[in-house]
Amino acid sequence: MSLLSRKISELQDRREKAVQGGGESAIAKQIAMGKLPARERINQLLDPGSFFEYDLFIEHEAREFGMEGKNLAGDGVVIGTGTINGKSIAIYAQDFTVAGGSLGSMHARKIAKIMDYALRMRIPLIGINDSGGARIQEGVNSLAGYGEIFFRNTLASGVIPQLSVILGPCAGGAVYSPALTDFVFVVDKISKMFITGPEVIKSVLGEEIDMESLGGARVHSEITGNAHFFANSEAECFTQIKTLLEYIPSCNECKAESIKPTEPLKKFKIEKIVPVDPTKPYDVRDVIKAITDSSQFFEVQEMWAGNIVVGFGRIDGRTVGFVANQPLVLAGVLDCDSSDKAARFIRFCDAFEIPIVTLEDMPGYLPGVDQEHAGVIRHGAKLLYAYSEATVPKITVILRKAYGGGYIAMNSRHLRADFVFAWPLAEIAVMGPEGAANIIFRKEIMEAEDPEAMRKQKVEEYKKKFANPYVAAAKGYIDSVIDPTETRNYLKHALSVSDNKVVKRPSKKHGIPPF
Repeated sequence: MSLLSRKISELQDRREKAVQGGGESAIAKQIAMGKLPARERINQLLDPGSFFEYDLFIEHEAREFGMEGKNLAGDGVVIGTGTINGKSIAIYAQDFTVAGGSLGSMHARKIAKIMDYALRMRIPLIGINDSGGARIQEGVNSLAGYGEIFFRNTLASGVIPQLSVILGPCAGGAVYSPALTDFVFVVDKISKMFITGPEVIKSVLGEEIDMESLGGARVHSEITGNAHFFANSEAECFTQIKTLLEYIPSCNECKAESIKPTEPLKKFKIEKIVPVDPTKPYDVRDVIKAITDSSQFFEVQEMWAGNIVVGFGRIDGRTVGFVANQPLVLAGVLDCDSSDKAARFIRFCDAFEIPIVTLEDMPGYLPGVDQEHAGVIRHGAKLLYAYSEATVPKITVILRKAYGGGYIAMNSRHLRADFVFAWPLAEIAVMGPEGAANIIFRKEIMEAEDPEAMRKQKVEEYKKKFANPYVAAAKGYIDSVIDPTETRNYLKHALSVSDNKVVKRPSKKHGIPPF
């Protein structure tokens, strides 16, 4: 056997040992928990044969507490590059079969390395998290490793898309890396995210709590808003990732890829979706599907803050970000959570040159002591800031109600919307006709022989004078009052006209959002 042949044989032996992770027993245990091994996850997500692994032979540097000479294959994380539907991506996957996927200094260095690659090559970064947390045996080196990762998350923010996939535990300081990324994917019964685990809570507060109710996939999808996509299986999660990557660009210096335009499905008749009666609800997602190519809409954070709907669709082949009030939930009002949800999505779209279409139908901000105490002023201001800051094409369609501060907040002309269209049903006013008439004509109503008849008369008088789109149109605040069936064509034209939009803003280091 030649020297080269012996060296190649040695390489193959080393590779085989390294890819075994924590060994057959640990892998079997991982599978028994309903979780795929790290490399199998990568291979299922990426295009077949496209993954190239780096730093396979990395060794840990721990020397204390029995770690000297201990073999941890790849130090518990797999890194590399590959493609998804032909699009280049960088990826890392923590290997729970190796020391519980715990993060030590070399583990962190591998993640930092692939993050640097992603930023330098301007390609999306995907991180699969499945780790018991910091490696205690390495002490402060583990904490330093997390800091290096957090810094890179922040550096890459707004430059490349960052996707976090929680496929196991993600506890303690480790949770802040996903929190700093653009989209977080979770899987039911598998994903766990929390700052302090059940054991700590029990020792400090004396309360018994299980991991699922503390920080399971549903908790973060429905209650905290920390997760953006919920799946019932790892396979479904991977499909969601692939779909998202089809809508968004690889970096902030390029636009999302356009595809061949298609017409909406005929079953979505836009003129029949929205009731004439402003008190009757409807699903605004049907309006979106009546507008988008093939009636496809990829919703983001579907299970949280349901009074506002955000997500991606296509109009005439190009990606568009939709922000829409949802009359089915709380009449589509704005509150703390919905303001946060919309503002964050708007800033993502703006960072990655994705035009924003806003569909407005809402009675204002949610009133009440709870909202005031929760900081609705501060949270609501985030939405104002996000729309005002955004320089991508911004188009608003007022479907029905646009009252009070909500009218301003939902991408009004005053926040520099490029185009504002309104349906004939639109009611644009400081407040609803009922409440306005009760305040403005209070004395006349109280002194009338028939107060109820007078009240109805004054409500109608207010509607004729203010609760219609023509007063705002007369001031130039609305560009066109349109037939609902014309909506898609107006949006297609507006997107085409504004494709090369240029905005000049005051020179500054950065603004100060109401975080």
